[in-house]
Amino acid sequence: MKQSVKLQTKGGEVLVKTALGLIETIGLAAAVEAADTAVKAANIKLIGYELTKGGGMVTVKLCGDVGAVQAAVQAGAQAAAKVNKVWAVHVIPRPHNELEKLIQTRETTGCASEPPPAAPEFVPVQREEKVEPAPVPAVTAEELPPDDKAPAAVPGKKAPEVCNLCGDPACSRRKGEPRTTCIHYETNKEEE
Repeated sequence: MKQSVKLQTKGGEVLVKTALGLIETIGLAAAVEAADTAVKAANIKLIGYELTKGGGMVTVKLCGDVGAVQAAVQAGAQAAAKVNKVWAVHVIPRPHNELEKLIQTRETTGCASEPPPAAPEFVPVQREEKVEPAPVPAVTAEELPPDDKAPAAVPGKKAPEVCNLCGDPACSRRKGEPRTTCIHYETNKEEE
């Protein structure tokens, strides 16, 4: 007859599993790598991790079916060994119910001991009214002073490109082209 571990989380959920897996690493980064790989490798439940008092060791606790836990512990230990040292690995196939006190301690941090995050609240967004701009009186080129006769920008249409050195629409030079192609290059060169 198989014995199973019953783990009761703070949320009141009872987990019944048939194997316990432990991976002890040096450093939290290695422990996180081990937990990530273990959970991805097999259908197991991550109980959490526990930090030791000194030494920088972290124990990752897993539970699930015996074969799945063995595969997860092996994969997790190999992945953690690439990051830092793996101090110990162990799988307990059918732990006694009394081990629950050692598995779920106050120091255990992680998935099984934390309630799931609350769903974000839906807040309706009010639509803003479209405000149309006031009409702008059109100004013709004849009404402008002689030095301001640049092509007028029409809303919704892109203004024609002009030379950014002289601003003359008759100039064939466009922004990014050599300065020497500007028709006013020689006069601008003498002014500088």
